Amino acid sequence: MKKLIPVIIIIGLLLVAGMWYVNTNNNLVEMKGQATKQWANVESSYQRRSDLIGNLVKTVQGAADFERGTLKDVIEARSKATSTTIDANNLTPEKLAAFQQAQSGLSSALSRLLVTVERYPDLKSNQNFLELQSQLEGTENRINVERNRFNDLAGEYNIKIEKIPTNIIANIAGFDAMALFSSKPGSEDAPDVDFNFD
Repeated sequence: MKKLIPVIIIIGLLLVAGMWYVNTNNNLVEMKGQATKQWANVESSYQRRSDLIGNLVKTVQGAADFERGTLKDVIEARSKATSTTIDANNLTPEKLAAFQQAQSGLSSALSRLLVTVERYPDLKSNQNFLELQSQLEGTENRINVERNRFNDLAGEYNIKIEKIPTNIIANIAGFDAMALFSSKPGSEDAPDVDFNFD
């Protein structure tokens, strides 16, 4: 009987270790799954923006004398932004930076389009255009919310896989950190505002 006690203790320790491994692994799978699902929400919001921009461009194209170069820039930026995709299970900082750069290019082209529209009073009063512009503003806010939610979930996951002893299982099971959205370089600097009109 005394010989069985060490065997029972070893088996008990192995069972506890096995249960801990399974529980921790399942927890990491769930956390990564939540972040991956949230990434899909981010992409969905960007897709909505892309669809709205397509409709906006069609509305603006109706203005016969509208600047064609501005429209061409928006169309090209939209094409580039929609062709830049990332597998949610492989969110590297480099891939996320390329995705952000494509989306920023589209935002910049869209901003130039909306500034140019200011010179076209008929277009500014077009109800379809105004509705699309309002929907775009709402979508930009939605994108920001979805990105922040993604950063929250992915950040919690990243912290969890670095903590001891979870990092042991994360390394064994191949759980890698997920890249996070960040601001564009230079956006931490306040813009210079000059109210001197002389």
